[in-house]
Amino acid sequence: MRADFHVLLDACVMANQGVCDLLLSLAERPRLFVPHWSARIMAEVKRTHREKLDWPAHLVELFQQETARSFPEAEITGFENLIPALNNDAKDRHVLAAAINGGCTVILTFNLKHFRPEHLEPFSIVAVHPDDYLVTLYELEPKQVIAVAGEIAGRRRMEIEDVLIRLGSVIPKFSSLILQDLLK
Repeated sequence: MRADFHVLLDACVMANQGVCDLLLSLAERPRLFVPHWSARIMAEVKRTHREKLDWPAHLVELFQQETARSFPEAEITGFENLIPALNNDAKDRHVLAAAINGGCTVILTFNLKHFRPEHLEPFSIVAVHPDDYLVTLYELEPKQVIAVAGEIAGRRRMEIEDVLIRLGSVIPKFSSLILQDLLK
């Protein structure tokens, strides 16, 4: 284990297959952070995979099962009583409540507008875009991040550059940084 930074992954991050795969791979031992979510977040991911992304039912269930099996300590419970006291966007108060209850210092989300600093500061939590967080992880542990990206490319039977180009539409700073470094 390299790090014990507790990070809550929002549903929008978990539902993005490429970004989620990269993040959860970086959270495996030797981990760069400890991932967390709630059952409510995972239910939202399930709905997104099924209804918006049109995943086949067996893949939706497999993702849910494998994520729970691989990270049994990730699920945060018992936070619902905190929700009424929070002031961030009503649709995402459950996310902030889970982060507070789980001792997370970071919420990874594509939806930063629902987690404004003034709503998070009292709890010493920051909301970070996955692109920025992945750049930080790369700056801290470049060899490990490149190795993980290479493993993902191998699993997909692709070149690492092609994986990074695909990720570039969602996490452009991270993808560009690594591509530039690989070309040196």
